[in-house]
Amino acid sequence: MTRHRDDSGGLSDLERRALAALDTDGLVADLIELVARPSCDGHESAAQRTMAAIMQSAGLEVDLWPIDLDALRRHPSFSWEIERDEALGLVGITGGGPAGRRGDPPWTCGDGNSRPPAVAGGRDLILNGHIDVVPAPDVAHWTSPPWEPTVRDGAVFGRGAVDMKGGLACAVAAARALRDAGVSLRGRLLIESVAGEEDGGLGTLATLERGYRADAAVVVEPSDLTIVAAQAGCLGFRLTVPGKAAHGALRWEGVSALERFLPIHDALLALESSRTADALPPELRPLFADYPQPYPLSIGTVRAGSWPSTVPEELACEGRYGVMPGEDARTARRRFEEAVAVAAATDGRLPDQAPVVEWPGGQYASALTSLDEPIVQTIIAGHDDLFGRRPAVAGVTYGADMGLLSSVGGMPTVIYGPGDVTLAHQVDEHVRIADLEAAARALIVLVMRFCGADAA
Repeated sequence: MTRHRDDSGGLSDLERRALAALDTDGLVADLIELVARPSCDGHESAAQRTMAAIMQSAGLEVDLWPIDLDALRRHPSFSWEIERDEALGLVGITGGGPAGRRGDPPWTCGDGNSRPPAVAGGRDLILNGHIDVVPAPDVAHWTSPPWEPTVRDGAVFGRGAVDMKGGLACAVAAARALRDAGVSLRGRLLIESVAGEEDGGLGTLATLERGYRADAAVVVEPSDLTIVAAQAGCLGFRLTVPGKAAHGALRWEGVSALERFLPIHDALLALESSRTADALPPELRPLFADYPQPYPLSIGTVRAGSWPSTVPEELACEGRYGVMPGEDARTARRRFEEAVAVAAATDGRLPDQAPVVEWPGGQYASALTSLDEPIVQTIIAGHDDLFGRRPAVAGVTYGADMGLLSSVGGMPTVIYGPGDVTLAHQVDEHVRIADLEAAARALIVLVMRFCGADAA
C-alpha cells in the first residue's frame, strides 16, 4: 500500500491547496455508485450514463455518444468477444486555459492533428479507464454480493472495485479537487470512460476514431502506483487440426487429430520459450525480470472427436498468444502460423489437410514507452514529492488499452493506478480506500504539472 508522507516535499502552494481539496468520502461514494451498476457481458450503457452524471457533477464538459459499431468494426484494430447491440462512448473534458475547450469533438485541425493546438505553456493529458467488468458467476463464494458494494476493513468490495472503477473514480475525484481548489489548467484534461476493454478495446478505439488525442495518456488500471512502461499484447487464436475418422477397434485405418496436434503443441511451447525479454532494449529488459515467461502462450479450451470409440476426426483449441512489446501483431501472427505449419508438415499424414489458424476474439496491441518521455518523468517527480520515494517501474504480461492508445493513437502511454491487480477477476474483489486516496493525490499532482496550472 502507498502512503503519503507528512511533509510536502517539493510541492508548490497551489498543489498543496488542490490536495487539501480532495474529497475522499466523495470519491468512495462515487465508486460505490459505479460498482452498484453491473456492467459486464456488453451491458455497459447504464453505468456509462451514471459515470457521465458523476463527471458533470465534478464540473467536466461531457461528450456522451452512441458508438457506430458497424463502422467501428471495419477498423483494422477492432476486436470483440461479446457482440453488442449498443455501446456508449464517454469523455469528460476540462482545462485549456481561460477560454476552455475550443470547438466540439471530434477535434480536427488543418495540419492533420486530431486536436487543437495546446494553449501556450500547457499540454493535453488523457486519463483512460474502462467501465466494463468481468462476470461474477461464483456469487455464493463472495462474502458480500458482488453487485452490492460494501465498505469494510478499510476497503470497498464489489465486482469492478479494483478493475477498474476505482481508477475512474480517482480520476474524477482529481478533477473535482482541481475545480474546488480554483485551479485553472493550461492544457486540457480528458477523462475517458470506455466500454469493451475486457474483450478487445472497442471503447478506446471509438474515442480515437472520434478524434480524441493528447500529448500523453495514462491508463488508470490497478498497478499499486507502479509505472507500467511496457505492456505485452495478446491475440486470441483458434487452431483446428483435421484428422480422419475410423472405428476405434481399427484405429490404424484413421488419423487421430489428437496425435497430429501433439507435435504442434510442442512447437507452440518452443515458440513461447524463444520469445524472451532479450528482444527489448537493454534498459527495459529488467521490467519483465520477475516473470518466468514474459509473453505467455496458453491454450484454454480443447475439443476433439465425436464418439468415444471413434478416432477423432477433428481437434479444435482456443487460447491466447502473448505479443512482445514493440512487436507488430501481423509479425506475431506470422510467427505463430509458421510454427504450426512446420510442425504439421513433419507428420506427413493428410498432406492436403493442413491445420487452420484463425484469430477471433480479443486482439490487444502491445506497447512500449521510453522512460525518458515527459509523462514518465513527470509521474516520477510528483510521486517522489508526494510519497518520499521514486515509484517502481515495471512491465506487464496482460493486454490493456495502453496498446491502442500507443499504437493507434500515437501517444506516449503508461499504466499508473490504484490497487492490486492480482485482486482483479477474483472472488471478493476489493480496493483499499487508502490506495484510492493515494492515487487521487498522485493524479492531482500529475495533471497540474503535465498540463500546467494556475490559480483561477
